[in-house]
Amino acid sequence: MGGAERNARKKRQAQLAERTTGGARQRPAAAKPDTRRRLTAGIDRSKVIIGVVVVVVLAGVVIGGLIYSNSQRNATEGKNILQENNAAEPEPTELTVAELGDYPAVRQDGVVVVGEADAKVTIDAYEDFLCPGCRAFETYYGKQLDKQLSAGTIKVRYHLLPMLNDKSDPAGYSMDAANAGLCAADAGMFPAYHLSLFRAQPAEDARGWDTAQLTELGTDLGVTDPEFAECVAGDRHDSLVTANFDQVLTAKYLERDGGFGTPTIAVGRKVIDIDPEKNPRWLDKLVADKG
Repeated sequence: MGGAERNARKKRQAQLAERTTGGARQRPAAAKPDTRRRLTAGIDRSKVIIGVVVVVVLAGVVIGGLIYSNSQRNATEGKNILQENNAAEPEPTELTVAELGDYPAVRQDGVVVVGEADAKVTIDAYEDFLCPGCRAFETYYGKQLDKQLSAGTIKVRYHLLPMLNDKSDPAGYSMDAANAGLCAADAGMFPAYHLSLFRAQPAEDARGWDTAQLTELGTDLGVTDPEFAECVAGDRHDSLVTANFDQVLTAKYLERDGGFGTPTIAVGRKVIDIDPEKNPRWLDKLVADKG
């Protein structure tokens, strides 16, 4: 394993362990303006030339930084979500669309229930499609969850939440993606759609996937129902997403460290520790305890 790969894995572990809350982030204090006087007397020609060169170099650095920043901010523009999935090298623990098992997924208002109805363990997963910690959760535990879902031992109730709705540019991606996820459940394509959006997750404070791209993903995965496109473009399930979110925020048992954040994994009224370093076998323990 190369150093870059190890660093990337450590970064994802940190994202999963610290939990994304979606709240406002504290900004560093603005630097105080330099009030010192600049002495202009006695400056010779060579110093003026050097000063001009420095200004030109700095301007180039700033412009180059802006170009790079804009390219990163618009990284999703003109891209295809499924192609981005296929191009991404999976982590050893990460599930891919081609590996997904066969199990039911049914929408119940603003929640999608995945797995057999008579499964002995019911897990509630609270996620935001823009949340890096949620992406890390799916990366670390994707294969474990798929194995138990395929075996019929668990079912997962996915709560798709707009926690980070103001953290995309333009704002609104978390809600658009949550609505599209519910539309995918209506069309019988939720597990693959859900996985695809996390594997091709946009960066925070950048452009998300727009409704045309979200619709295209469904088509690429095999959705043929014309209602799907209307559902995604028409924000059909936004009210269900909002109602579920409001309900979640009043559930005090879901709070940790004084507030609620994503990802949160719960069984009944108990929040599960999913830290990959402290409790990597949490899912096996749940299944064994219910055996």
